[in-house]
Amino acid sequence: MGRPKITVVGAGNVGATCAHWAAARDLADVVLVDVVEGMPQGKSLDLMQARPIFGFNVDVVGANDYEATKGSKVVIITAGIPRKPGMSREDLINTNKNIVATVTKEIAARSPNAFIIVVANPLDAMCYVAYKVSGFPRKRVMGMAGILDTARYRCFIAMELKVAVEEVQAMVLGGHGDDMVPVVSATNISGVPLTSLLSKKRIQALVERTRKGGGEIVALLKTGSAFYAPAAAAVQMAEAILKDQKRLVPVSAYLTGEYGLNDLYFGVPVILGAGGIEKIIPLKLTKEEEAMLQKSAAAVAKTRDDLKM
Repeated sequence: MGRPKITVVGAGNVGATCAHWAAARDLADVVLVDVVEGMPQGKSLDLMQARPIFGFNVDVVGANDYEATKGSKVVIITAGIPRKPGMSREDLINTNKNIVATVTKEIAARSPNAFIIVVANPLDAMCYVAYKVSGFPRKRVMGMAGILDTARYRCFIAMELKVAVEEVQAMVLGGHGDDMVPVVSATNISGVPLTSLLSKKRIQALVERTRKGGGEIVALLKTGSAFYAPAAAAVQMAEAILKDQKRLVPVSAYLTGEYGLNDLYFGVPVILGAGGIEKIIPLKLTKEEEAMLQKSAAAVAKTRDDLKM
């Protein structure tokens, strides 16, 4: 049988860091694909040379075409142009639509049973492209956003309360953009509701910081966007599938009536395991959260319509 294979498309910061996290966790052999000659090969060789130091034994291979990706179990698509200061995620839509469509065709032809995890922005729209182009069932095509947004939210709460991050239970739903919905009613610190530990005003400030979390990093870096946490989130999804972990996590999933939404990729809680998205979990929301979710859905639907697919 041998080890499973993860393909990462795009060897920029996010892609190379996905390869790094996946290899360091001994998850699977990794193929790093990029159009730039030498770059995926160089980064892969560098990672291979870290193996004796950290003691992981997977193979990491770089390639400029898709032959080496044959038979991949999981494919993480990070290819696309990143956001620059002043750009919205939506500004990226047409360029990245063409890139993601091309990549998906190549992947689907060589790994017809793969699970696709999309990281390219605008996230929910790019998932839609991959789903339509691949023809794969919806449980095998998903987007990384909710885990990242939730991690940012949990991180900010832990920093504010000076508690361990693993004590913070939270969930961020909706589109990956400024209308995302951190579910305050479902946020607790080891069972203690956040609302009993912080004022409404402080909670609102943390919610706002979470929504602008990516933009805050873009503004600081000036020449790129976040990559450590996005890559970690994508690899956590791959690990849940490869190890059949049955994790309850928020991911961008294709909805056919759930949450009252149709023909849309949208961030919702799911059970993630060997079958991919094994179940979409309905969450009881407050009236206010429900209204925010509908607003987010309208923004995502508009971007989907802009794809003209």
